[in-house]
Amino acid sequence: MYYSRKRQLIDLPEEMTMIWSCTNKECNGWMRNNFVFSIQPICGQCNSSMEKGEKILPILANTSPNQTKH
Repeated sequence: MYYSRKRQLIDLPEEMTMIWSCTNKECNGWMRNNFVFSIQPICGQCNSSMEKGEKILPILANTSPNQTKH
């Protein structure tokens, strides 16, 4: 039996977030700045260099004790 129940979508608060984007035009890899573990990260998908940028994303806190402070 199938019961269809529409869930209410929760509006998550968003903010302008610092990110690192892959410089390879054929790759769409990116990561949040607060989840980077090196000063100049490389893309995990294609091993290209990355550049800083900004993107509007849902707020997400990194509570890892291994996080480096830049």
